[in-house]
Parts: sequence; structure tokens; C-alpha cells
Amino acid sequence: MDAHQLENLSHDPVHGYIRFVAPQAGADNKVCERDVIDHPWVQRMRQIRQLQTAWWVFPTAEHSRFQHILGVMHLASAAVERLYDSLKEVDPSTPSKPYVDGLMRMAGLLHDVGHGPFGHFFDANFLSRFDLTHERLGALIIEQELGEHLAALRSSPLGEWPEEHALQATDIAWLIQRPGSGAPSLDTLSERPRWMHLLRSLFCGIYTIDNMDFVLRDAFMTGLNPRAFDLQRILHYSSFTPSGLTIHERGMPALVHFLSMKAELFRSVYFHRTVRAIDLELAELFQESGSYLFPGDPREYLTEYLQLTEFSLLTDVRRWHASPDPKLAKIGRRWLDWLGRRVRWTMVCQRNLSFEEGQSENSSVFSSSSILAACLRDQLPAEFREVQFRVDLARHIHRPHTVGAAAGMNFYYESSTDKVRALTTHGLYRRLPISHTIARVYTQDGECETIFSNIMEKLIGAPGDDDLTNM
Repeated sequence: MDAHQLENLSHDPVHGYIRFVAPQAGADNKVCERDVIDHPWVQRMRQIRQLQTAWWVFPTAEHSRFQHILGVMHLASAAVERLYDSLKEVDPSTPSKPYVDGLMRMAGLLHDVGHGPFGHFFDANFLSRFDLTHERLGALIIEQELGEHLAALRSSPLGEWPEEHALQATDIAWLIQRPGSGAPSLDTLSERPRWMHLLRSLFCGIYTIDNMDFVLRDAFMTGLNPRAFDLQRILHYSSFTPSGLTIHERGMPALVHFLSMKAELFRSVYFHRTVRAIDLELAELFQESGSYLFPGDPREYLTEYLQLTEFSLLTDVRRWHASPDPKLAKIGRRWLDWLGRRVRWTMVCQRNLSFEEGQSENSSVFSSSSILAACLRDQLPAEFREVQFRVDLARHIHRPHTVGAAAGMNFYYESSTDKVRALTTHGLYRRLPISHTIARVYTQDGECETIFSNIMEKLIGAPGDDDLTNM
């Protein structure tokens, strides 16, 4: 059979042509990658934007989660092409290259399948009510809704694998969830082979196929940078060693550039002052809207959750103002204001803080929005104590450190000593700040700007002192 008949191409502005396995003529009952891509749970991602609310501020950034997950699927193959030989060397029990490719491609395609409207915002402002994240919900969807399709797959663009090596939905669900997330389906080290733990670092480590795609894609679509970092150099200098995912020291400058570009995206796009003002308003709307938005725990309403997207939600709330229910009509009028970008909150004060090695964030007034808000309220002059204001702390982990999902997953090779060392010990890596926080105060109509600025200077020092800089 003509090889070109076995694949389709999707043109992507970031990666070029993305390949996927197409249906074969005369094989009506044979499931292929395109069947999974065309599944309603995956197609749903077309109606959830990649940049949750930032697209209200960056008009060209209208791209969806669907574009992103195709990009991650593509990068999964790029990573397997580069890393398979070293993976097999570390763990000889590693299955065939096409099987590993198919497993990683499906994990890349499905890693965001649990997302709701507005992406990560929905995690924090709705799913958290049920002790859920999009990853845990996505794992459930993969296992309950997509398992049969995945088990029926037999090929990736790299070739076929035998029937006895069927893809397991539980393996894919395991790969996309971070270690230590508390998800009941996560297994202990002894219950998964070494090769799978190594592969999971491509989803949960410091440089993953997920974050490498979104940095390239979001920087391109917002106009921030059309070529954000050197993806090819990072992959070229990466391999698996007995320690884990390891980058050669020659690739370290490219990796540090990637982390810096990722941090710049957070500062300039995801944490843009107007984006965060829109989020403040949206959080209040979610709080007020309650069960009007969705009937309850999505695990109990998967059929309804399949239909819940940004498109459906924004269509529904646009009609609420005409409801005979006075409470719903009132909420609906606020939604109309939000949809018209008539946001009540205006930034009046901003400070940037970078925390270095040994500096404790937990002991700072910037450890939580409520603590900082209480300090600000306490120092307001008596005549301004009733002023309505909101505090927003936007925090980004610039240098993934020694705890959390990325701990112990990434290493670098030092040629002068022929040793593999923890990435956290590399000189270039250690020069990065551990985290960066943007502290902002918002008021209605921009009132009390000077007063709040003066109080902030008393709390953390004047601009230029220690770790404080103005932006």
C-alpha cells in the first residue's frame, strides 16, 4: 500500500507539518490515530482557548487547546526519535519504538482532555471545590471514555506494534499526572517499569513536551517572540541516563534561555495587569454564579461536562440578564459587563519581587493575598479604610527547585568529569531566581494610587532596595 495513504498531515504555524495515522481503505473496523483525534472529547478542545483570559488582551492569541495538544503529540514523536536509543540502553525491557511513540503521542494528545472553560482558571475556581484538577479529571476521562479506542490502536507514524502490546489507558493516565498529586490511580515506583518513569519526566519535569510547545506557541501567537527558544538544540543534547532525563552541558545555555523565555511569557502575557484584572472579576462571577454554571462534581456528570466549553458557557451567561429569576438576571448583567470588557478593577500599584536561594517567601507578607491585603488595610489612613481594593499576587516558579513534581527528574552531563549531576547544581541554572512574584493592588476607578504606593514601600522597601524592582 502507498505509504502516503496511511497518514494525514496537519499544517501548524509553529512546527510545520504534523503527521498522524489515517484510516486505511478496506479496514472499516480498524482504529487509527485520526479516530482518537476526531473523538468528541478531543474535538471539545477546539472550544477551549489556550490562553484562558489573555486573549481578551492579546487579540491575535485566539488559538485553542486543540492546536496545542496536536503540537504536544508532535513533540512526543520528536522526543522519542531522539531519546529512544538511550531509553532502551537504560532499561532493556523498553517495548518497541513504534509502541513507545504511540504511547507518548496519545499521552501528549490527551494530557489536557480534562480542562474546563478558561483552562487553569477553571481548576482554581471550580474543580478545586471537588478536590479535582484537570489532570485527575482527564485521567478519569481517558480511562472511562477513551480506553477502548486507545487499546485498539496498532500504529504510530513510526510503524506498527503487535496486538499483544495494546496501549493501556491506565498507562496514559499515569503519564500525564504529576507525582505526589494524591490521585488514587497513581502507582508506586515498584508497580511501573523504569522506562515509564523516565518517560514521565517528559510530562512532569523541568522541560517537558507540554511546556516546550506552549512557550513556542504562545510567544508566537501573542507576537512576543516568533522564535522563542532553540527547541532543536535542547532535544539534540538530551538523553536518558541511569539517573534520568539528562542534558549535556553544551545544551545548558539553550535550556536556561528556554526557562527565561517561559518566565517572560508569565510576566508579559499570562500575568499582564489587565489579564489579571479580568481574572479578578471572573473569579467573583464564578463565586456568584455557583450551580448555575454546572450542576456539580464533573465526575458525576461526564455527559454534561463533555458539552461544557468556553463557547457553551459564554453563550449561556450572555442570556442570563433576561431571566425571570431576579438573582440570575442580576448576575447576568454583571456577565454582560465582563463580556464587554467593562472591568471594575484598575491597577494602582505594582511591585516585582524575585526570591533567590535562601530567601523565604513563606515568612513574607507576600506569602498570600489575604495577608498582604490585611497589612495594607491596617495601614490605610482612617478616612480611606472603607476603600474597596483587591490584592493580586501572581507567582511564577522561575527555577523549578528541589521539591514538587519536577524534583529529581532532570540532570546534566559534565564532560570534564564524565559525571551526571543534578541539574540544580549547574552554575547557569543556579543563577536563575527561584521564583518571581508580581504584587499588585487594584481599586475601582484607580483611586488612592499614591497612598497604596507609599504603603507598599513601607512594607517592602523603596524601589531598588534588595530584591524589589519597579515595573
